[in-house]
Amino acid sequence: MKRPLWFVHPIAIFIFSIITLGLSLFLYIYWYMEVSTGLKAVIQKYNLDPDQFASWQTWVVILIMSILVAIILLGIFLIFVYQRKTLSLYRSQHKFINSFTHELKTPTTSLQLYLETFAKHELPRDQQQKYIGYMLADVARLSDNINGILNLARIEAKIYSGEFVIVDMVQEIEVFYTNNEQLFRGSEIIINNRQKQHYYCSINHSLFQMLLMNLFANGIRHNESSQPKIEISFNRTEKHIHLHFTDNGVGFEKSQKKNIFKKFFQIERTDWTYAGGTGLGLYMAEQVVRLHKGKISAHSDGKGKGACFTVSLPRHNTEQTQQLDQTISNRGTT
Repeated sequence: MKRPLWFVHPIAIFIFSIITLGLSLFLYIYWYMEVSTGLKAVIQKYNLDPDQFASWQTWVVILIMSILVAIILLGIFLIFVYQRKTLSLYRSQHKFINSFTHELKTPTTSLQLYLETFAKHELPRDQQQKYIGYMLADVARLSDNINGILNLARIEAKIYSGEFVIVDMVQEIEVFYTNNEQLFRGSEIIINNRQKQHYYCSINHSLFQMLLMNLFANGIRHNESSQPKIEISFNRTEKHIHLHFTDNGVGFEKSQKKNIFKKFFQIERTDWTYAGGTGLGLYMAEQVVRLHKGKISAHSDGKGKGACFTVSLPRHNTEQTQQLDQTISNRGTT
């Protein structure tokens, strides 16, 4: 993360404001005495009317003092803004620590319970298999949380492996779903491409799979329906490919839209139940999209009405994509 410039640091602004205040008082006294002495000398030398210069002297002092006071007020205002941002960041980090601690503690406690059960009791093979399955799921949950933090650090530092290659978005999402279908059991995933179109973009495989995992997990985790549902649809414009991920989850209010992709942000639940997560998934998704020189946006009609996340990526209309189209069509005819 890029360090802020030293002269916009709150402490530097505060010191500058104090120096400006002291300087203004010093200059006021100094200038007033100098100007008064100089004017008196001129008036006495040329026998002028003192009333002609009194108003001019007053306006000069007022102008200079106004400028200095404006600088002081601006410095105090900037300090206030930084203080509010610092407080907001502190609250977000505190909330993240609580959430992440819960995400680590829950599977750890569960693993401990299962292992104690294995140590104290002789269990039939079928029960052993069931508990082993539960433990593997807890280990996977721990691994996902740890990998999420590590991946975020790599993304923010722009340290990631793999090259950017041109792929068909429909095929890429279909392969991702097939390889991870076991993670989305009990959920309905619809990849809508009735017209059998091809949508080519340049992507980094590892980063794009991270993006898909976060969008899928968000739609499924933040969902109160009996069967979570995510429908992926596609459309294109002259320069972009648009991927729409529409879910039947909890949705969000319009006032929360501007915060959806902020780091550590989580939608408050009215029923006080814990939905899981660390508030990093959508932030990470936005960072991945930015690395692909695209944009991501979110829309919802309100709480309980689901949400739609739209990922817009640069479209590729090169000879290479035309060759890919021809290769795919040739495979279909053979």
